[in-house]
Amino acid sequence: MRERLHWLAMHGFIRGVAAVGARRGDPQARLVADPAVKADPIPFYEELRSRGPLVRGRLSYVTVDHAVASEVLRSDDFRVLMLGANLPAPLRWLERRTRGNLLHPLRPPSLLAVEPPDHTRYRKTVSAVFTPRAVAALRERVEHTATGLLDQLAGQSGVVDVVDHYCSQLPVAIISDILGVPDHDRGEILQFGELAAPALDVGLSWRQFRRVQRGLAGFNLWLAGHLRQLRRTPGEDLMSQLIVASETDSAERHLDETELQAIAGLVLAAGFETTVNLLGNGIRILLDAPEQLQVLQRRPQSWAGAVEEILRLESPVQLTARVALNDVELAGRLIRRGELVVVCLAAANRDPAVFDDPHRFDVERVNANRHLAFSAGRHFCLGAALARVEGEVGLRAFFERFPDVRPAGAGSRRETRVLRGWSTLPVLLGPAWSMAT
Repeated sequence: MRERLHWLAMHGFIRGVAAVGARRGDPQARLVADPAVKADPIPFYEELRSRGPLVRGRLSYVTVDHAVASEVLRSDDFRVLMLGANLPAPLRWLERRTRGNLLHPLRPPSLLAVEPPDHTRYRKTVSAVFTPRAVAALRERVEHTATGLLDQLAGQSGVVDVVDHYCSQLPVAIISDILGVPDHDRGEILQFGELAAPALDVGLSWRQFRRVQRGLAGFNLWLAGHLRQLRRTPGEDLMSQLIVASETDSAERHLDETELQAIAGLVLAAGFETTVNLLGNGIRILLDAPEQLQVLQRRPQSWAGAVEEILRLESPVQLTARVALNDVELAGRLIRRGELVVVCLAAANRDPAVFDDPHRFDVERVNANRHLAFSAGRHFCLGAALARVEGEVGLRAFFERFPDVRPAGAGSRRETRVLRGWSTLPVLLGPAWSMAT
């Protein structure tokens, strides 16, 4: 009963309101509940763009404008949205009474749900491993891992699901190495990630909610055990370093047990979830644009720019939200304290005021890196540099090894709205280029 009441407070009420609002054309409600928007959000984003830089809905404001999105993400007048914070008072009470002790990525002390000074302190504990210099040192490891996975693919015949056999395996292997996760636990981590990915969505069905809760509970249990093991036998990995930090007397670096689990868990999950989508999206986009793939084959130095263009055109994270801390003017409107602004990152990345011919895929687009796929401001994605390296190395290695790869079916999208990527992507690999030639 407690779990059912928690679903009602967090998702059931919103789901009902959004279903009605979507039928009436409310913009945020359509983002939450319209199946057509979930299947292909681009036409809806363009419809919103035609209505101006900031669109008022019943539940929130929504922006698809690059300039407005950038302002909101960078402004000190807005903060990240905590799970349940904008619910009506009776539902907030019910949510608090029924939530239990399960850690959630949108609830403090998660990095996604806190602001300075806690956000600054938490981020500082993990930032060293994700600096551009540190990530550059990981490139050789990414290349070696990609080569091993492609060697395994080369031995397969017939239709192959590249999401299952490559796109998911590469990033989970790298982040697991960084965080000291044993090889035998990586399949379980992927399973937890698949179950819990809709945790970022709102308006989940009861069935979806139960799956998310099961994934979060399993992940929390595994993580607690992993941290206990690292306490007994610490290594050189980041998670061992976090444990050392949690036991220090320094107020700046000390982490209590809940903070430690929340930060370590988010870094692990975020370290592969969005990159799985980046790799899958990139493979699909390039298969659908063979002329652009030919450009990369002629000019391989363009691969880094191609990754930026893939991130721009098909953002792994579609949207985020911010709450006004004060009354603030935005795009000529007065946003009242406590009001919500939904920022459509993927739509801002197709803003014609910033990107010429924004729906065209161009691996040599000169300003592709102005995208907001990694957000902006103090909540800019901590793992952006690592994701870029994995995207560049992973995609280039795949298409160089299998130059004749082609689609073998439509594939299927993930059942998520905030995260956008492929659940399955069947291909025929064709002859593999031999590493010995």
